[in-house]
Amino acid sequence: MSGVSPPASSPAVRKTMQGNRSRDTKPELAVRRMLRDAGFPGYRIHWRIDDSEGRYICRPDICYPGRKIAIFVHGCFWHRCPSCNPSMPKTNVGYWKPKFERNVERDRSKQERLVNLGWDVETIWECELDSVDAESMMSRD
Repeated sequence: MSGVSPPASSPAVRKTMQGNRSRDTKPELAVRRMLRDAGFPGYRIHWRIDDSEGRYICRPDICYPGRKIAIFVHGCFWHRCPSCNPSMPKTNVGYWKPKFERNVERDRSKQERLVNLGWDVETIWECELDSVDAESMMSRD
């Protein structure tokens, strides 16, 4: 697959898609505010994590490098929340289905690689924001 998005089905769809941000989303800002309010400042935003050989792994939404805690704040639609089970777009299904599958696989791979390096990985789903607890997220087992 070329990785090129198909053209938008309408100007309204195009405008909506352009409004989707990858950084500083409302859920991400809410989690950062919750961490600060709970007494956990000092996080890094989109901190680059490499493996022991210097190969790039990922940039978690929120990261505590010293504690080796990586926090991903996932939107339910883009990352295919298992609780919400969001619907598939009705148009361009041949594009969207593989795209979502790649997103899910990339998320799984990043988490696995970080865990293998000794990181604690937390994934916070957009739909679960109200039930997130900073204390349990920051305590290492």
